[in-house]
Amino acid sequence: MKNIAIVGASGYSGEELVRLLLNHPQAELVAVTSRQSAGQTVAQVFPKFANYPKSKLLRFSEPRAELLATQADIVFLALPHGVAAEYAVPLVQAGCVVIDLSADFRLKSAAIYKEFYAHDHPAPELLAKSVYGLPEVYRDQIKQASLIAAPGCYPTSILLPTIPLLKAGLVKSAGIIADSLSGVSGAGRKAEVDYLFCECNESVRPYGLPKHRHLSEIEEQLSLAAGTNVVIQFTPHLIPVNRGILTTLYLAPTEDFSDAAGAAKFGEKIAACYAAAYGNEPFVRVLEGKALPDTKNVVGTNVCEIAWRLDSRTGRLIVMSAEDNLVKGASGQAVQSMNLLCGFPETTGLV
Repeated sequence: MKNIAIVGASGYSGEELVRLLLNHPQAELVAVTSRQSAGQTVAQVFPKFANYPKSKLLRFSEPRAELLATQADIVFLALPHGVAAEYAVPLVQAGCVVIDLSADFRLKSAAIYKEFYAHDHPAPELLAKSVYGLPEVYRDQIKQASLIAAPGCYPTSILLPTIPLLKAGLVKSAGIIADSLSGVSGAGRKAEVDYLFCECNESVRPYGLPKHRHLSEIEEQLSLAAGTNVVIQFTPHLIPVNRGILTTLYLAPTEDFSDAAGAAKFGEKIAACYAAAYGNEPFVRVLEGKALPDTKNVVGTNVCEIAWRLDSRTGRLIVMSAEDNLVKGASGQAVQSMNLLCGFPETTGLV
């Protein structure tokens, strides 16, 4: 058993962490923090969890790093960027394992962080220490980590489909286009006009153009996979659903497939690439036949669905993915990393 604390447990990602860790057979949830919910029990803040005996005993508290360090082996930070680092520094120094769901430790460059997040990095000395928490790519590093940076939801939906293709040299590193659609929970639990029901319902709109913050980690990870600098075109959209992300990628193949024989040959290479990368992965489902990714098939799960099509008319490879932005795109992936780190079966508490 591992003693677990969640800092910022009253947000959407924090709530999902509470759900997963209450269900986890080898995790003892010993502390949950939230300034606005301090003093209330988990059951009072989240009545849906009231059937868990622990939820009626465990109370939200004010976040105090020095106290959490004495209570927990592992601390999840479900906080905004810039704030998370304030807790990560003393917790790491105290010997705790920190799994951060914010953007504070996803990048290796403090300069790029400042470019995209518009302020100096609050703890640049820890950037070299952090491990990017994408288990399908960094499994071995995660097992040895003391500071894990859980990837963003959009990046997960783009990196999982694209990294194997770049590593295999099947697509060009230039000209990548990603269109993503996300449910409203991706914006976090906050009262802003843009996310009110009457503003979002029956509406689809792009935002964060042309330089969404997640581009920084997407391009860094794709560049590492390709072995060269990668710049992509990324357009996120807000859609009127609670949760889920659907991403469509337009990629330039490195081989011609304008005739039937070429398409068949290249298609076999794509299928073999994904089979090698994800054939044994518990949380990546590569679809076959006519099936296409659908958020309704992944919401509430830690699974990312992937499918692809060759478009001989345009000469492009179209790759699609679907995931739950709060599970595989955030809290579930963080728990997956915790399982790896602790030597638990990777699927523990997630299926």
